[in-house]
Amino acid sequence: MKAREDVEKLEKLTGQLNSLHAEVAALAKKSPNDGVNAFKLKLINKVLELGNQILGEKYRPFPDFEAFESDDLPSTSDVTMVLGQYIEEAERFRSDNVVYEGGWHYQVNGSASNVRAAPPSKIGRK
Repeated sequence: MKAREDVEKLEKLTGQLNSLHAEVAALAKKSPNDGVNAFKLKLINKVLELGNQILGEKYRPFPDFEAFESDDLPSTSDVTMVLGQYIEEAERFRSDNVVYEGGWHYQVNGSASNVRAAPPSKIGRK
């Protein structure tokens, strides 16, 4: 990551992905084949677009996937699966960008920043 703003964007992305995943997974348990309504899909797509920007080519889960088609509403189970993949890759990206120096910190411009981080959960995958 190049700046503290990148850390903030990543933190926002992971929070939004986890929240959306929890919401859609609850819907998928009740009716896995039901379509996601247009309002929710618009919000989900905004988060996925942000994810694509932050994760870049290396960490994007699906190179040929940008967002869900609004004309063809995906099922709740489809959305749950895709969000889960983005969560995994966001955590891999985060894990690859934290270092231990008297505690876990985000790495910015190649060195530890003063922004504290949770320990990495995906070690040695860089």
